[in-house]
Amino acid sequence: MTSHAAHLEERLALAQKMATEAGALALKYFNAREQLIVETKADPQDVVSIADREVEELIRSRIMASFPDDAILGEEYGVSSGTSDYTWVVDPIDGTSPFVNGMPSWCISIAALYGEEIAIGVIYVPCNDELYSSAAGMGATLNGKTLKLDSARTIRNAVTGIGANHHVSPASVARIVEKLLDAGGNFIRNGSGALMLAYVAAGRLVGYYEPYMHAWDCMAGYCLVKEAGGWHHPFPVKGDGLTKGAPVLAAATGAVSDLRAIANL
Repeated sequence: MTSHAAHLEERLALAQKMATEAGALALKYFNAREQLIVETKADPQDVVSIADREVEELIRSRIMASFPDDAILGEEYGVSSGTSDYTWVVDPIDGTSPFVNGMPSWCISIAALYGEEIAIGVIYVPCNDELYSSAAGMGATLNGKTLKLDSARTIRNAVTGIGANHHVSPASVARIVEKLLDAGGNFIRNGSGALMLAYVAAGRLVGYYEPYMHAWDCMAGYCLVKEAGGWHHPFPVKGDGLTKGAPVLAAATGAVSDLRAIANL
């Protein structure tokens, strides 16, 4: 085993442990959400709770204890620099709106880059006790069961996930939906882009498209989809690309050409 492979496996084990531990903390807040302090960000639909911050603090503390030289990018606390080749990319609770409104479609998303490669992707869904796990070259699993995508699935015989937020105009979202429906497809939106990407890796959705997402929303899902045999649109990771938004598209191979045409990617 090479040194890099050993380091990767150690970090994958940590990511799995952190995701379930963070998920348990988040679930406590979810089950007592009537007492939760919720704040609004720039857009009234974009909210953050004390749970988001405490969960990210937990994850950061675990990373710093095990790998103090690694860099960390988190949605709530931004970037902390490191000296190793690894950068963790964390969304403590993706789907905060479903979370505060009592819906189960939220998750913990933990990824790690090795240089410019997405090396680890772990997503935990506390309400369903589902742990999606992947690492570069090691495949993807759901609660230990190997995930492998079916190339016969297309936008016409399966469902596509679509995402939207205040960065994207209502008219452009309407055009995306119209093009997908015109092509014979159908769609869902559950309020968590990371979770819908995990569903692509699990074959529950055939693809997922959102015109503007941040790295912490998509990195773990991208790793899962790739390791399950799917395709994803590249995300800019050089320079300040990691801290800015970009289009996100991931799909099983049978849906790639249709969804790239719909997304103009």
